[in-house]
Amino acid sequence: MQSAVVGVVRVASRFRWTVCALLFFATVINYMDRQILGLLAPLLQHEIGWTQVQYGRIVIAFSAFYAIGLLCFGRIVDWLGTRLSYAGAMLVWSVAAMLHAAVGSVMGFAAVRALLGIGEGGNFPAAIKTTAEWFPRRERALATGIFNSGANIGAVFAPAIIPAIAVIYGWRAAFIIIGAIGIVWLAVWLAIYRPADRSAQDEAFDEPRDEVEALDARNASARAPGWGELIKKRETWAFLIGKFLTDPVWWFYLFWLPKWLNESRGMDMQHIGLPLVVIYAITTVGSIGGGWISSTLLRKGWTVNAARKTAMLICACCVLPIAFVSQADNLWVAVGIVGLAAAAHQGWSANLFTTASDLFPRRALGAVVGIGGMAGSIGGVLFSEVIGQVLQRTGHYWVLFAIGALAYLLALAIMHTLTPRMAPAKLDA
Repeated sequence: MQSAVVGVVRVASRFRWTVCALLFFATVINYMDRQILGLLAPLLQHEIGWTQVQYGRIVIAFSAFYAIGLLCFGRIVDWLGTRLSYAGAMLVWSVAAMLHAAVGSVMGFAAVRALLGIGEGGNFPAAIKTTAEWFPRRERALATGIFNSGANIGAVFAPAIIPAIAVIYGWRAAFIIIGAIGIVWLAVWLAIYRPADRSAQDEAFDEPRDEVEALDARNASARAPGWGELIKKRETWAFLIGKFLTDPVWWFYLFWLPKWLNESRGMDMQHIGLPLVVIYAITTVGSIGGGWISSTLLRKGWTVNAARKTAMLICACCVLPIAFVSQADNLWVAVGIVGLAAAAHQGWSANLFTTASDLFPRRALGAVVGIGGMAGSIGGVLFSEVIGQVLQRTGHYWVLFAIGALAYLLALAIMHTLTPRMAPAKLDA
């Protein structure tokens, strides 16, 4: 028996980090596929002749169907399991990415962007559930921070390689080449990935089962709860509100920072790349560091409640200086402040995602992450309207940065009110 346990320890210790690497690369691909249209938009606008309003509707098509994809794939992940559902999501969004090369009209681009949004909605529900299956609780936030940093790497790589591919081979080839990377990942995933035997790993890692793990063990054959049951739980609302209030800030950084650098700092397209690369490089450190903080506190004997919320509080406080970024005269001081805030968001996000596995058993985890992700996407759409109205009426970004600075403390206060001890949700068996 002892030799069997030692064998499980060795296999799980090696393979779970291979799994984390697969999740990381899937997230890199996810962000590259979604960014390619924005990078090629000036070229496509000239060739296809769409208006600004039409381009905006193409963007909305992705955002709306991404929210739907998050919600639907959350249930699919709980139903089919991580191996097949992740494979299905990757197949859908990779095919959608390549199909961009086959269209040449506004309606065509809107249709393939909608399909891309549905497929990409499967990434985070599947990744979070995979992490819960393979990693002990004390390492989950760190693993989440590592794979979530793929978003930042994708944001750096995309502008570095996609325009060059388009110049050399044409914009249609750029969509095909980048989309095909997902097919390569899919082949590797199906070849090597198998769901984890968590009951064996609990013993192997010498990690006593907490209440959530005990519920999983007792209800191994129980049905996955429906959306109606989950939406009634305070714990669901804690995660949902955390995503709704803070995800829009990240979308603001992704889609409006280049415009802010151009309008507020006078930077043209030839010089805007380096500040963005620096910001996303800092962000990668924050994503891993935020997960490391709570994982380290757990190893030191802190409770899950104290470790997660302390890490999230640190991240929320690191965002606060961005309220004053408009007053920074030096470009690189401003870049440092924005980089710190974006890094803090990713550290926050790593811990926020992990709270879902702290509060819910694995049979409900995909659905909960999907519900929260949909709420974050809805918040992003609403905040986009606020951004447009504020800039049109005032022309000033400081109001938007101030909103972003306060969002995290507000979200943490509401989450703490709803889950003061982070006790697991009580679901019907």
